[in-house]
Amino acid sequence: MAEAHTNNHDYHLVEPSPWPFLASVGAFIMALGAIGFMKLGQGEEFVLFGLDLTGWGLFAVGLLIVLYVMYAWWRDTIREAHEGHHTRVVSLHLRYGMLLFIASEVMFFVAWFWAYFDASLFSHEVINYARFEATGGVWPPEGIATFDPWHLPLLNTLILLTSGTTVTWAHHALLHDDREGLKWGLVLTVILGVIFSICQAYEYSHAAFDFGGNIYGATFYMATGFHGFHVIVGTIFLAVCLFRALAGHFTKEQHFGFEAAAWYWHFVDVVWLFLFVAIYVWGAGTPAH
Repeated sequence: MAEAHTNNHDYHLVEPSPWPFLASVGAFIMALGAIGFMKLGQGEEFVLFGLDLTGWGLFAVGLLIVLYVMYAWWRDTIREAHEGHHTRVVSLHLRYGMLLFIASEVMFFVAWFWAYFDASLFSHEVINYARFEATGGVWPPEGIATFDPWHLPLLNTLILLTSGTTVTWAHHALLHDDREGLKWGLVLTVILGVIFSICQAYEYSHAAFDFGGNIYGATFYMATGFHGFHVIVGTIFLAVCLFRALAGHFTKEQHFGFEAAAWYWHFVDVVWLFLFVAIYVWGAGTPAH
């Protein structure tokens, strides 16, 4: 009878889980809350079925639900790995899933690059009067003082590239059972990620242009801002891996959680190189002093 319940395959059939349903509920509440939050900023009301949803409270509730679901769902996934359910086939499919996720992120940034190049390469087209008036027929638009790419942007580039080497060091240390190398590589990567975010916040605070009112500011902040958000997410991702490494998790044979974080971080590195070359260097006009 015991043999009837023995798995004769490499696939893991997960237990019934509430997290997909709760994730969708949290995301829906957060979306409604975001509308109410934006309406509050515009000085308007958001009333739905007689309920006044204006403000940030509903958004906060949805965000807390989503954050808890993320924690609980990944906790269950880690527990499944420790119980031996992540066979070679399951691990392979997890890698496929991460690769597809990164591919979707690539297309996400393609949209922002497309918007930037569309506005910059065709700013002189007089046939499009709205665009010509918005840019003055030149790029960067008239009156826009850009950042000097060889100061803070270059420093941020060096910081992010260095973080790519430290996370690679941590990965190689893990493959060679060097726990100290793994921990210190992750520590340095997290620190460099935090420094990058601080430098970018400092850069934004000294920008000579705003997000609204001009096409340059809109494309600049959307592209670099979303990259900055991804850096913050990647830093949290790696910080979780650091805590897991300190707790004795990961082996050289099974460490997909860390591997996924490293892939994500390298993706962030590559995107920044394109941003630096396209927006800061190629699109540089008159730097602000």
